[in-house]
Amino acid sequence: QVQLVESGGGLVQAGDSLRLSCTASLLTARTLTMGWFRQAPGKEREFVASINWNGGKTEYSDSVKDRFTISRENAKTMSLQMNRLRSEDTAIYYCAADIHRPWITEVAVENYDYWGQGTQVTVSS
Repeated sequence: QVQLVESGGGLVQAGDSLRLSCTASLLTARTLTMGWFRQAPGKEREFVASINWNGGKTEYSDSVKDRFTISRENAKTMSLQMNRLRSEDTAIYYCAADIHRPWITEVAVENYDYWGQGTQVTVSS
């Protein structure tokens, strides 16, 4: 069982930066692929970024590439640095963990095993 807790959301203006963090409470020693997804009102949950277990591989959606950076401090903690935020980045951001394939990044919602409760990011224009 893995519990994920996100933090760092808030209200910012367009062009500002924000940093999200996710901490995994691991009951056993596991390596994880971790990812960020977001969901805006009336829209489906969409992939944002993913990082494999040791940080050696990362992957981004086209909409955030060159603006967002995913990183991990250790096996349990990762962050999403969001720069040059736009109004269209407004959404609830979710942290997710894949325990089955930690050596790769993962973009598909259905391949993640655990999810956090989400943190709201609002970007005013």
